[in-house]
Amino acid sequence: MSDDRERDAALARAVRLREQGHPGPARERLVELAERYPEDAEVAYQTAWVHDSLGLETEAVPFYERALGGTGLSPDDRHGAFLGLGSTHRILGSYGAAVRILRGGLEEFPDDPALHAFLAMALYSDGDAREAVRLLLKTLTATSDDRRVREYRRAIEYYADDLDGVHEAHEGEQEEAG
Repeated sequence: MSDDRERDAALARAVRLREQGHPGPARERLVELAERYPEDAEVAYQTAWVHDSLGLETEAVPFYERALGGTGLSPDDRHGAFLGLGSTHRILGSYGAAVRILRGGLEEFPDDPALHAFLAMALYSDGDAREAVRLLLKTLTATSDDRRVREYRRAIEYYADDLDGVHEAHEGEQEEAG
């Protein structure tokens, strides 16, 4: 069996273990694979993921960084690595790093509501509640299929851009409702 096929089979077995609720054995196998294939972004991403699933956030960080610094990740895995690393930094109290990483993810995936939501949480944790609320309101209006949110979309977006302009936003809400 070629080295690539061995790697693919071993990675698939380890991921299957994690998916079947056996993260401990999956972690052991993934750490071994990460040592054997230190430049492999997919192995690094899966290794980061299993560490996160075990609550080992500090240990997950270098694997996420390796995954994002490498090549060959699918767009879905790259997206997951941005979310995972940003969220992990937030959990660890590295709020500035979380904001930076999630903004980097939004450069690649600008319309992704999950990245916007995680960025809002990181901004809030970093002390920027105003920007967090603005971002959440914008994401809500851009993604909601709720009839009432749609009816008040213009007013909500106006208010998101001017959170202190309560009187003007209130007048805009009355105009839209009426």
